[in-house]
Amino acid sequence: MKIWTSEHVFDHLWETVTTAAMQKYPNPMNPSVVGVDVLDRHVDPSGKLHSHRLLSTEWRLPSIVKSLSGSARTKTYVRENSVVDPVEKTMELKSSNISFTNMVLVDERLTYKPHPQDPEKTILTQEAIISVQGVSLSS
Repeated sequence: MKIWTSEHVFDHLWETVTTAAMQKYPNPMNPSVVGVDVLDRHVDPSGKLHSHRLLSTEWRLPSIVKSLSGSARTKTYVRENSVVDPVEKTMELKSSNISFTNMVLVDERLTYKPHPQDPEKTILTQEAIISVQGVSLSS
């Protein structure tokens, strides 16, 4: 298992950054994401927006990976759940793969909130836990 974290500061307001984050796909800068389907979206009584999306991706995998996976299929799917709280100005996005889970599990969490020292900026905290299953290449 590998735990990875990073932080990034955007020089833009929280509203601008979170709007862009929700609309980032499709994107010519990342052509591997070939589809985004909204499975559920609703606003709860407290005003938080909940979204459940399915992302379809197409990857160019090296032939060694194809032979290890036993599949020539390169289309994969990711589930994404997000909660946007416009009152507290937080957005939390959790995603995990639903394809190839017998080989690799990726759980990612992104949190967007105004920068504590400069409300004109937005801080993104990104965390990912990656677990490799049944392959001795886990490092």
